[in-house]
Parts: sequence; structure tokens; C-alpha cells
Amino acid sequence: MARVKKGVTAHRRHKKILKLAKGFYGARSKQFKAANPAVMRSLRSAYVGRKLKKRQYRQMWIARINAGARMNGISYSQLMNGLKKSGIEINRKMLSEMAIYDAPAFAALCETAKKAVAK
Repeated sequence: MARVKKGVTAHRRHKKILKLAKGFYGARSKQFKAANPAVMRSLRSAYVGRKLKKRQYRQMWIARINAGARMNGISYSQLMNGLKKSGIEINRKMLSEMAIYDAPAFAALCETAKKAVAK
């Protein structure tokens, strides 16, 4: 049986890591030993970042809805409770867009929520 050498496989693996490290500072973009941990950390951070992005957007939407709701004399939690009770299903992203760009429609939603909470 022929002896298998790892040169070709190792070279391919190193090239793959160095390609991902393109643009990194100094040796981290040139040498495999320096690039490998940097790439692994960057991939881990990217994975975490994708999850954080969703949280941060939701936080921002809620802050915008709350600001718009308070301008119409109702708190965020009462608004969401009122909308749920009145059977209006609209997501937070669209509510925040309405609060910014369509104030009259958002005000109408706030009034509907107020009536539903008061019952």
C-alpha cells in the first residue's frame, strides 16, 4: 500500500484559512499560524453578531413604538395589550414604521388599543 502524504491536503486547508483572513492586520493575513485563531474568532463573532442583530433591531422597534405611543397618550405595554385584545395582528417592525412615517394611522391604532384596554 502506498504511503499517503498530507502536503496537498494541508496546503489546501491553509489556503482556505488564509483566504478568509484576507484584509486582517499584519501576520494574521499572511501566516497560517497567526491567521487560524484570528479566523476562528472572527467566525465565532460573526455567528454571535447575527443573533445580536435580531435582538438589537427588536429593541429599536420597541423604543420607536413606545415613543410614538406615548405621544398618543398610551404606554407601549398598554398599546400591545390593546391591539391583542382588539384582534389586530401587526408585527413590531411595521408598527415602528407606522409610528415614524404614518402618524395618523398609528394614532388610530392607539385609539383602538385605548378603547380595548378600557373595556
